[in-house]
Amino acid sequence: MTDLQTSLIAIGSAIVVGVISYNKWQEYKAKKSVERAFSTAPDDVLMQTAAATHVSRELRQEPSLDGASLAGAALADGADAAPAHALDEVVQAVAAPARDLPVDSLVDCAIPLALETPAYGEKIILPLQGLRHVGNKPVHFIGQREDGQWETIVHRGVYGALLAGVQLANRGSPLNELEYSELVTRLRQVADEINAEPEVPDMTAVMTAARSLHQFVAEYDAKLSVNVQSNGAPWAINTLLAALERQGFDLRPDGRLVMSDGDGGVLFSLSTNVTLAEDTTSRLTLLLDVPCVSPQRDGFGAMIACAKALAARLGGTVVDDGSQPLAEESLAEIARQVNAFYEDMQVAEIPAGSVRALRLFN
Repeated sequence: MTDLQTSLIAIGSAIVVGVISYNKWQEYKAKKSVERAFSTAPDDVLMQTAAATHVSRELRQEPSLDGASLAGAALADGADAAPAHALDEVVQAVAAPARDLPVDSLVDCAIPLALETPAYGEKIILPLQGLRHVGNKPVHFIGQREDGQWETIVHRGVYGALLAGVQLANRGSPLNELEYSELVTRLRQVADEINAEPEVPDMTAVMTAARSLHQFVAEYDAKLSVNVQSNGAPWAINTLLAALERQGFDLRPDGRLVMSDGDGGVLFSLSTNVTLAEDTTSRLTLLLDVPCVSPQRDGFGAMIACAKALAARLGGTVVDDGSQPLAEESLAEIARQVNAFYEDMQVAEIPAGSVRALRLFN
């Protein structure tokens, strides 16, 4: 049993998610009510992340993720397996999430490329850049420097060994046979250009790993939403959007408004539930992409605080999909489940909000 397999024991299943529903009202009272609601200074809770809460979880399952580390998989086409110590070095080089290397043995099929002679970065970058994707799965390369450290290929670097990695799964699908076959074919062509020899893992082992990783992604693909529903008149879209932007929401081309986490990422998003062509709306939906937000940011707590503040200002109520007010007890239970969800992702060595999680849940 590999370290990866051991680390992925006791992963829990996904949690309860919130809901989105759609309704429309009239317009004539909206502009005044929104302008009046946002005439005061914004609350701090809308501009910053709240402290994390510590809660528990119930009804866990215990799925496992078998075979996701491909460094030690059987090699195809009759090639001899690499020495055990060499494979161990490869695993150690790409398995540490803190290093944030673009090739990671937990989420990628890692394929060593043996070089005949040391390779100069400026000589190999162009051929390697010709292989960036197979299907919708990204392909990356790293090189081992003379001091033994691995890094992304750079122009002035000198490398004694290379490592290719294709992502095993994402939200959409696992790596499939056609994509892997395309990778092997194109990788051999690239290897010929740079005088290297790929050590290609057996397709069966790779497909098993890809399906297992995708199962994990599917089980933890959790999104939470809460709604703010008008208690009376609808809100005018133009006035509402301007006010929300002043509160720190960023309007995206697809019509979503997002609240930044302060480091270039998204803490949670907001939808008006209507197209930009509509004049009014009576419901706002705030959405948290749970595995993509670090627990230290307490995205759920910040989202609920924002929803409550918006409800107070706009004359609305925080409700569920059935337009029923969300009780504090229900919110506390969801918070406990969110915390347990994060703990399980940590055990799986795919912490929420980490580079690994952002790659898998893209």
